[in-house]
Amino acid sequence: MNGKPTVREMRLVVTATDYAEAVHFYRDILGLPELADYSSPDGQVVLLDAGRATLEIVDPAQAELIDRVEVGRRVAGHIRVAFEVADSTATARLLAENGATVLADVTLTPWQTSNARLEGPAGLQLTLFSDASTAPPD
Repeated sequence: MNGKPTVREMRLVVTATDYAEAVHFYRDILGLPELADYSSPDGQVVLLDAGRATLEIVDPAQAELIDRVEVGRRVAGHIRVAFEVADSTATARLLAENGATVLADVTLTPWQTSNARLEGPAGLQLTLFSDASTAPPD
């Protein structure tokens, strides 16, 4: 080791008042595979696989720009989760049919992605994005 720590995994930990609703939504509807269940008599926890994780750090000006592009106004708090999906339109529709609140329908971004913004269980803001050049027509 060169003196710097080596990060091997990043976990976004979300505390959900309605645990069952959140697990159902993210695991069963969005399709994040369950990796482990560490629940005990002391509490419930499930680990879901979200594919490759990255930590995207933006300054307030960029956060404002992203919200303006996706929603038309500043709406996100300091944490927002973005999921790359094959079809952001179909996925947004599916999540909305299963309890997510649509904050903004799919829009073409300057980054050539088709993005939708929703709020899922536990108050988590979600961006669904897909490559606009490969997205199926509506």
